[in-house]
Amino acid sequence: MLDHGAAPPVDETAVRTTSPLSALTRRKPVERLVTEGGQGEGGSLRRSLSMWQLTMISIGATLGTGIFVVLGDAVPKAGPAVTVAFVIAGLTALFSALSYAELAGSIPVAGSSYSYAYATMGELVAWVCGWCLVLEYGVSVAAVAVGWGEYLNELLDGTIGVTIPEVLSSAPGEGGVINLPGLIVVMLAMVFLLGGARESAVVNTIMVAVKIVTLVIFCAIGFMGFKSGNYKDFMPLGMTGVGAASATLFFSYIGFDAASTAGEEAKNPKRDLPRAIMLSLLIVTVLYVLVAAVAVGAWDWKAFEGSEATLAAIMNDVTGQTFWGTMLAAGAVISIASVVLTVLYGQTRVLFAMSRDGLVPKVFGRVSRKTGTPRVNTVIVSLFCGLLASLIPLGKLVDATSIGTLFAFGLVNIAVIVLRYTRPDLPRTFKVALGPVFPVLGFVFCAYNMFSLDAITWVVFGCWMAAGLVFYFLYGMRRSRLATAAPAEPAVSTEK
Repeated sequence: MLDHGAAPPVDETAVRTTSPLSALTRRKPVERLVTEGGQGEGGSLRRSLSMWQLTMISIGATLGTGIFVVLGDAVPKAGPAVTVAFVIAGLTALFSALSYAELAGSIPVAGSSYSYAYATMGELVAWVCGWCLVLEYGVSVAAVAVGWGEYLNELLDGTIGVTIPEVLSSAPGEGGVINLPGLIVVMLAMVFLLGGARESAVVNTIMVAVKIVTLVIFCAIGFMGFKSGNYKDFMPLGMTGVGAASATLFFSYIGFDAASTAGEEAKNPKRDLPRAIMLSLLIVTVLYVLVAAVAVGAWDWKAFEGSEATLAAIMNDVTGQTFWGTMLAAGAVISIASVVLTVLYGQTRVLFAMSRDGLVPKVFGRVSRKTGTPRVNTVIVSLFCGLLASLIPLGKLVDATSIGTLFAFGLVNIAVIVLRYTRPDLPRTFKVALGPVFPVLGFVFCAYNMFSLDAITWVVFGCWMAAGLVFYFLYGMRRSRLATAAPAEPAVSTEK
């Protein structure tokens, strides 16, 4: 019999050591990740989200700027074949979504791919993944907020005949001093998040319903202006153009993994997280392809160059009236705001998980007993994202976000294979079919899209990763809870 007063038995290969290599490769056991779920400094997160709300969080985080704004950047690269680019980007997201679904059902925690990497590939890889998620979520909030301002001006122009002056609605380098609308929408999202996860989810669900109705109306009206001749020269720039557009459009799919960051606030995470991830991706992909097909059919692809509030402009052109374009702009303002809300939520939960592990300061892990949310974390992240949104141009943010996300998604696909090998006994409420085939394809698609991005994006990514590694080696590596754990406590996984 076991002596319950003694330290638990530890596999000799899992004992904490102080060698640099073991520090970089120490893994956090799945059971410990799950047991610590929801626990923060001073309080705990509340389990209040249903499967429907989780699905709405994923759709809310995904369906927005990608179709309302980035479409205008992608069509000039691919021509009418932008629909193919959407499919390629969607396949990349699909294979990664399958991997996310399996891991979310097995490891239902707030850290998303960061936590999955910690359980499978060790602390250094987990840190790299988490740092990429900071780029994915934090910077994409700013990028989405920039796009929100374009449609806000379209709405103001169509309703009261005035717009926000360029000096206050554009970033430095684009004719302005500050993008004030971008800053405002981030601050509004912060206010909602401070109220609580359930309250924010209710607001998000209403916003998602508005955005879906808005896009359906666009398709119905845009189809009336459909001209088959616009598809005559289907792939004017070849597969090179399609690949470049696909890499840009992958930004449109960022967010489907947002449900996985809610693992510690879901009522039944093992069952509901995989369902929410897959259902949200299906709905979003169908809408994207349909909207892109109608948009290119209604406008010559060359007309998309330099266009702002593209869908609203198409509506005005097709109907000859400004009413429908103004209505779509109103829907876009609400839609894009929901993306800011849900992606900002995801960023705070990833940092919450990293703080609990000691890799970032404890302030990000403090939970309010009153609301059950990491309030200080939310304020800090919101201020940072608002600053980016007000000062950095959209295009620079989009590509930087895409490369960070693709890197994190690639690691998730690898994590599925590793966990299948190291923990075949682990209960899985969802399992990717065909063994390692789909995860490998997911990794290949991620790599393809990464290498389709331009050189300057890689330089920015390299600088970001270098800064992250410096922070890890100077701070996270020494303060990691696995490094400072009591000798009797296993610091890495005991699974063989």
